Amino acid sequence: MLEFIVTIAIFIALVIPVGNYLYHISTGQKTFADPVMDRIDGVIYKISGVRPDKGMNWWQYAIALLTTNAVMVLIGYLILRIQSISILNPNGIASMEETLSFNTIISFMTNTNLQHYSGESGLSYFSQLLVITFMMFVSAASGYAACIAFIRGLAGKTKECVGNFYMDLVRVTTRILLPFSFVGGLLLVWQGVPQNLGANIVVDTIEGMKQTIATGPVAAVEIIKHLGTNGGGFFGANSTTPMENPTIISNLIELYSMMLLPGACVITFGKMVRDRKAQAALENDIAIKSSLTTKFFGREGRSIFLAMGILFVIGLSVCFWAESQGNPALASVGLTQSMGSMEGKEVRFGIAQSAMFTTTTTSFTTGTVNNMHDTLTPLGGMIPMLHMMLNVVFGGKGVGLMNMIMYAILAVFICGLMIGRTPEYLGKKIEGREMKLAALCIIIHPLLILAFSALAVAVPAGTEGITNPGFHGLSQVLYEYASSAANNGSGFEGLADNSYFWNITTGLVMFFGRYLSIVIQLAIAGSLMRKKFVSETVGTLHTDNVAFAVILVFVVYIFAALTFFPALALGPIAEHLTLWS
Repeated sequence: MLEFIVTIAIFIALVIPVGNYLYHISTGQKTFADPVMDRIDGVIYKISGVRPDKGMNWWQYAIALLTTNAVMVLIGYLILRIQSISILNPNGIASMEETLSFNTIISFMTNTNLQHYSGESGLSYFSQLLVITFMMFVSAASGYAACIAFIRGLAGKTKECVGNFYMDLVRVTTRILLPFSFVGGLLLVWQGVPQNLGANIVVDTIEGMKQTIATGPVAAVEIIKHLGTNGGGFFGANSTTPMENPTIISNLIELYSMMLLPGACVITFGKMVRDRKAQAALENDIAIKSSLTTKFFGREGRSIFLAMGILFVIGLSVCFWAESQGNPALASVGLTQSMGSMEGKEVRFGIAQSAMFTTTTTSFTTGTVNNMHDTLTPLGGMIPMLHMMLNVVFGGKGVGLMNMIMYAILAVFICGLMIGRTPEYLGKKIEGREMKLAALCIIIHPLLILAFSALAVAVPAGTEGITNPGFHGLSQVLYEYASSAANNGSGFEGLADNSYFWNITTGLVMFFGRYLSIVIQLAIAGSLMRKKFVSETVGTLHTDNVAFAVILVFVVYIFAALTFFPALALGPIAEHLTLWS
């Protein structure tokens, strides 16, 4: 327990300055990086013909994001199809098959990084660097740019402009992702993670056999996969292998890397909304009291951060408890379970760090793993699955915050109905248009997961990939589509998923799960920013306190968790009851 408390405390200590830094970048304020980065940005703008001073409304912003991503998808797909060329291909990797190329490029452009291949044997260094690593930067930057535009819309300082997508994309990349990746990559190299362009190494083992050890630009891929909440591993075994994650220090570096920016987005949201309220108070000569938490998180950011934190701690506690109980099936054959369920886990991490990493990677929608999720106990495996189904427990690349705001709008709507007044959020009235869009956004996620899961278990092409009969087989299917829809990328790796059916269906789920939500959320922000601010009255529901954070937690569990309960009851819950009966 002390281990968890210290880990979370360090996270909060780190996320506050990073959130403040992201806030300064989002609002165009000066930062320590400007003297160098302004010049680099200027060169990029000049080469690409971008006018950073040209503002965009929400529709123009969405179109710019979609078209930019589409061009990158096309180029990346072509590179994967011709990667057998001799450029940076010392191991002679062949070109990817067409449906696997489709799945891979959609996966990395949508920041999902679901892998139906093993990185060390499926990709050349040319593809690893020019497609995979590049996509990890731009897909994460696209998501954070959309989040920043969304927050600007909610803050409502203008009636139309939510920023410039190209400017946001460049600034997030050059001021956050690149410098943080450079420092983090050096730390991983210090801990023993390889970083080279040499061919695989063949060594003699102590048994007199030959063993091939894959190396390559591992540290460069590893740091951005966590920092950008990407998740795709250089190796098929991901961060369970010592080549990607050799020590407890490297484990903590990767853990905090994937937690930092999603948490920072919440702080940025709180500070940007606080700025608007502070300006309104100044104009009306009203004094605002400010506590320490308000200073760090902003009033609205504080309640959102608290709600996300409660959901995270509940999930972590259940996962740790479930894995600590051990596996009765292994105990029945005489294997001691005093250390908990260690099947599929690294001894150097143990139950505690495995549970923390598992809960974090699916809460912050990163998708990296330091243990095999398919070997988790039924309830332990249900937590990462549930958090991807919720997709609001911090989430990745700003998406978690945007999704949580949808539930905040739903919460104020329900509370408004209960007290008989028009619901308000952030000083704007929530009316029919916003509620319809929010409801549509909330419905899309479970619809994609459940509809495609039903299809997979109903057609032969889908059932052929299920290698585990019974309840666990259904859990594998649910996990695969939950991971795809949440743009997570981890998997219950028992599926034979490199087939036409699984490559195409998961590719579609990743695509729609990413872009439909972003467009709808930008539309909501665009609608709200055009509305007039309304004055607070005694009947106004305050959304900046602990009470609203608790309401938000209950709304998320009632509407999101109960949507998936029948499916979970047929999968992990039924497996747990069978195992412990």
